[in-house]
Amino acid sequence: MHGQMTLEELEQQVIQLSWHEQLKLISHISEQLSIAPLDISKEILAKSALQEQREKEANEILALCDSAAEMWEGTFDSAEDIRQMRKERDEQIWQNTL
Repeated sequence: MHGQMTLEELEQQVIQLSWHEQLKLISHISEQLSIAPLDISKEILAKSALQEQREKEANEILALCDSAAEMWEGTFDSAEDIRQMRKERDEQIWQNTL
């Protein structure tokens, strides 16, 4: 990790600064930290808005599925339906090969 240092290494360098330079460093760090929560909160709000949008879209899709399901009456066996479709397909394939 080029340019990375441990906290201990940084503390050793900070100790070598004059008290005036240390105060400037504290001021700079404080300024950066006071800005950071605004950036973080914007990011959290953006993620929250995206999640809400996705949930809304998912609910709309589910509502459409429910509406479509209400159009059909009776009970359905999807496994049997698939078997029947495969049987019909196989019959068509065999008829075309003869």
